[in-house]
Amino acid sequence: MSEPGQVEAPGDRRPDVELRLPADGAYVAVLRTLTAGLAARLDFTIDDIEDLRIAVGEACAMVLPEADPGSDLTGRFALAPGRLAISVAVTASQPAPPDHDSFAWQVLTTLASSATMSTTEGELVVTLVMAPDSSGL
Repeated sequence: MSEPGQVEAPGDRRPDVELRLPADGAYVAVLRTLTAGLAARLDFTIDDIEDLRIAVGEACAMVLPEADPGSDLTGRFALAPGRLAISVAVTASQPAPPDHDSFAWQVLTTLASSATMSTTEGELVVTLVMAPDSSGL
């Protein structure tokens, strides 16, 4: 259980929202739009919403090339007042190691309050948290 005012990462509990799409770049816009809608519901500023849309796009750019053929792109969202945690995942039997020097990773870590990349049970997962009140952005 998380402390008051904190949100657990989407993998730590049942997500508040989960969306499964084909692991194809053509569907990234759907995930970005859902992200913007949820952030607006949490009263994020227009700038923070746009930062989140960009960060989710970069997270997708990191995981999609590693996706197994025919797999899904899954977005999991955990909502709390002033915080949104998002996991973007694909099934990946042989993912490349994370490149923390890549442009996509640099953009993601600049825009989000925190970001991690992991492989869990055959999934490649990028998790980001946006908490505008504590990010200093």
